[in-house]
Amino acid sequence: MESVLILGAGLMQKPAILSAKSNGYKTFVIDADKNAICVPLADEFCQIDLKAKDEILEYAKQLKQTQNLKAVFTAGTDFSASVSYVCENLNFNAHSYQAALNASIKNQMRTCFDNAQVPSPKFISVNQQDLQDNSFVQKCSEFAYPFVVKPVDNMGARGCRLVRNEKELFPALKIAVESSRTSVAIVEEYMEGREFSIDALVYNGTFTITGFAERHIYFPPYFIEMGHTMPVQLSKKDREQLISVFALGAKSLGLTAGAAKADIKLTKNGPMIGEIAARLSGGYMSGWTYPYSSDLNLTEQALLIALNKEPQKLIQNRIPIDYNTSELCKNMQKPYELFEVPSVRTSAERAWISIPGVIQNIQGYEIAKEIQDINDVLPRNLDVGSSVDFPRNNVQKCGNVISVNADYQKSVESAQKAISSIILTLKPNQNSTDDFLQGKTCVEEEGFPPSAYFDLTEEQEDLLQGEISANQKIQDCIPEFLKDKLQQSDWNARSLIQTIQLFDKLRPNHPQLQEKRFWKALLKGGIQGALYINDSTKVL
Repeated sequence: MESVLILGAGLMQKPAILSAKSNGYKTFVIDADKNAICVPLADEFCQIDLKAKDEILEYAKQLKQTQNLKAVFTAGTDFSASVSYVCENLNFNAHSYQAALNASIKNQMRTCFDNAQVPSPKFISVNQQDLQDNSFVQKCSEFAYPFVVKPVDNMGARGCRLVRNEKELFPALKIAVESSRTSVAIVEEYMEGREFSIDALVYNGTFTITGFAERHIYFPPYFIEMGHTMPVQLSKKDREQLISVFALGAKSLGLTAGAAKADIKLTKNGPMIGEIAARLSGGYMSGWTYPYSSDLNLTEQALLIALNKEPQKLIQNRIPIDYNTSELCKNMQKPYELFEVPSVRTSAERAWISIPGVIQNIQGYEIAKEIQDINDVLPRNLDVGSSVDFPRNNVQKCGNVISVNADYQKSVESAQKAISSIILTLKPNQNSTDDFLQGKTCVEEEGFPPSAYFDLTEEQEDLLQGEISANQKIQDCIPEFLKDKLQQSDWNARSLIQTIQLFDKLRPNHPQLQEKRFWKALLKGGIQGALYINDSTKVL
């Protein structure tokens, strides 16, 4: 029996494991975490750190000799370079190791873009020594605020943030350097514009778009993706230019055999590449939303390329598209033959998040699952007693839902309805929750975390000097100044009036509440803030 080695046993690798098994391959899966969620799906599991490329190579050599190993593969991890390193040594089909490094290390990636005149932000690198001798100040002086700081070799927006002024610079660089496996950060100019994720498969000189989504990014100074939607609502010209620049960028990195994934913005000066990875995207795009919207098992087709087999469904369903290069690279040679397997329906992924605290109760998963058009409700590994925080990176979100509908707006509305159905009630009288509701922030994070709706002005606070009687419906005592804001939505797609109605449903028998304290908490923390103040009041 032939076998496949898959790097990673997390949820993002589930489609890869299942695709290999469904095609008749024995699956050998490795991960540093022996308790990773998809370990039980593997035919055999071995605990190996995914960055230990030489250890992985030795394991793969054994599998090639004893288990008829035919391919090494990953999706949704940082470790495409480990895959290419092993494949290059075993003569398996993959991007070259050098190309994978180019697509893994951001300062190296930017240099490739610059050398090929592919539009991307200007940048510098900063390391641990630069922080120690303060040379980072001079290095960063060429950038106008705001600019972006990120580790050169991490994903999920870990250590990535906007730097808006001088007081934020050192703390941001320190975290970015500490979040890097090589203790190096990159500083780059900030690109203003809509952001997109695009997946592609590179095969025999062809470049086939296999997913084109708009990313929904919020909460500066951090970049938290609260979801993505595909297909995108975009003009044909802009769409083709984004794809063309993506292809030019992939070529500059040397990508030839496997997946490519771009984060790219449409700025006032045209498309600019944030980064390109030599792997399938994570974030539920390649393994969930794109297959739902296109009927193509993208992971399976990428795996066939790794196996050096023809990806027949990819070829059968693709259509040719034309280059439409921007003015910045109009004279460049066309690097690949361009194709696309388009989406035929809309799939929307949305995340739900929490304010800081400790979970006391979770409800709403089953309600969310029953909502029309919802295919998946995917909570993270949280339970009663788990600590939660307002996300500073994409790993700290609480879960995701995915919807599918032929109609764009209906798909989006279903996803929003699902996340608004899920409620994480927090344990009362916790310092982290109190600090959040009181609006305490760090100097280097001014304005973060944000309010669910808005902050009260001093004048509005002065109007809230009374009490809400025990068991009184909150709907009956809405302050006058809030009545024109009742349709405003919070980060979990719940309008202000829905939050008020939900509180009345969940806590019909509540104690007497201080008017100002209650409304400040509700407007700051949404339903979680309102329930927290109520429950904390009960046990005072």
